[in-house]
Amino acid sequence: MEKAWYVIHTYSGYENKVKANLEKRVESMNMGDKIFRIVVPMEDEVQIKDGKRKIVKRKVYPGYVMVEMVLTDASWYVVRNTPGVTGFVGTGNKPIPLREEEVDQILQQMGVEEPRPRIDVAVGENVRVTSGPFENFIGSIEEIMPDKGKLRVLVSMFGRETPIELDFNQIEKIG
Repeated sequence: MEKAWYVIHTYSGYENKVKANLEKRVESMNMGDKIFRIVVPMEDEVQIKDGKRKIVKRKVYPGYVMVEMVLTDASWYVVRNTPGVTGFVGTGNKPIPLREEEVDQILQQMGVEEPRPRIDVAVGENVRVTSGPFENFIGSIEEIMPDKGKLRVLVSMFGRETPIELDFNQIEKIG
């Protein structure tokens, strides 16, 4: 399972309380390997009061909290049953993850740059695919895209070199 960002609906005005409650539940229920970051999207806003400029944090999406998690029955249960959470955004009981571009845009708007994973491989090196449909295939790195956290690897399929795009965490260095 891959981690993705999901949006949960909360009682308006309780976003920070839900974030705190969920962080405590993640710790107490040992879900740190399934539920990662919890974000209340905020932005700085300048308010002028009594002739004085004051910068205040404003919720970009009141009533919503973003959660980076691997969706399993257990992680869904932990989030869904956190006090103040009214449900996931999605159809029926199936939460729909945000697209990567949407998450990047929201995090940039907040001034939170997503930490990019570092990788110690170079173009031309041989690697083994550790997960996904090409698991255990061996190939050589054709291109590294650090901004996306991805790389292109040439694997041999049906007697010809085929490029596949993988996340940094889907490969391991050989040797």
